[in-house]
Amino acid sequence: MKFNVMKSDIVQAVQNVSRAVSSKATLPALEGILIKAYDNTLTLSGYDLELGITTTVEASVEVPGEIVVGAKLFADIVRKLPEEIVSFETDERMIIYIKSGNVDYQIVGISSVEYPDIPTFEASDEIKINAGVLKNMIKQTIYAVSDNLAKPVYTGSLFDISEGEMKIISVDGYRMAIRSEKINSEANTKFIVPGKMQSEILKLIGDEEQEVLISVGQRHVIFKVENYCVNSRLIEGSFLDYRTTVPKTETTKLRVNTREMINAVDRMSLLTSERVQSPVRVKVLKDSIKLSCKTAMGRASDYIPVSTIGDEVKIGFNNKYLLDALKNTECDEVTIILNGSLAPMIIKPLEGDEFIFLVVPMRLNDEV
Repeated sequence: MKFNVMKSDIVQAVQNVSRAVSSKATLPALEGILIKAYDNTLTLSGYDLELGITTTVEASVEVPGEIVVGAKLFADIVRKLPEEIVSFETDERMIIYIKSGNVDYQIVGISSVEYPDIPTFEASDEIKINAGVLKNMIKQTIYAVSDNLAKPVYTGSLFDISEGEMKIISVDGYRMAIRSEKINSEANTKFIVPGKMQSEILKLIGDEEQEVLISVGQRHVIFKVENYCVNSRLIEGSFLDYRTTVPKTETTKLRVNTREMINAVDRMSLLTSERVQSPVRVKVLKDSIKLSCKTAMGRASDYIPVSTIGDEVKIGFNNKYLLDALKNTECDEVTIILNGSLAPMIIKPLEGDEFIFLVVPMRLNDEV
């Protein structure tokens, strides 16, 4: 195999596909990047048996072929090469010769025969969505994806597509995030996308005006983002029925300035830490919210003026979970709905239900 390629092109490609490479694999080839050189095109792939990222790069291919090269070493080498043109050549002993300017490297490669195939499948549904819209939907819901491997179904988000609308739902037992958007699709499908895959999609979306193609199979899904294909196994299992989880009642309803609420919760959070946990207490009055916190470190309180409809209520929250929900609204003002001190807080836009965030309260035992 022999080819020449632009350094700037291959550096970015190697950096991106490397994120799907396994750092500690029983199969040595999985710690590498598969490079295929045919028809003046390089195809680079990283794969950890769960997530695969593949991309193509233009190159001047003199001798076609395939080889696996160690991902970390290769990424370090190409990033530090001095010239823009990179020459890459292999011999029958799987030695890789890399040359740029006056710099020469010889490193050991692995036969492509040892590299497992990234799964291919026949798509049962294909959905197109604006890249910027998808990026925003994932950003506003991924914070609620669980990291508890005891319940793997919640380590991903439910993508629910029907009647020209796509919803992404994430839940971890303490909070739930639902994000909805109208799309031009006749698909009617549900599938659970791992949180890791969504994180990679966020990193790959550059041009937000382009479209992302989502191809869904029985057990796998592919997101085509610009010239990258991200392939992942879907998470199997029964996801929470989110439609019945959101309370329909509204005993207390407030209109809140989001930044003021975030700042107030932040100030209360100064008295909490990993070692010192205590709820941020929220007391909703007719014309204000009183926030307070008491721990072994001390006590603090703050007031925010609000417009309240309905009952006064006292309720407590984990400061991090409440902040995560508020920060991901991306709105100047939000509607907060409460149904007593034990039901989840609902955070919505002032109009519509583009997003619905739920935060489960903490039980209060005493007063500040």
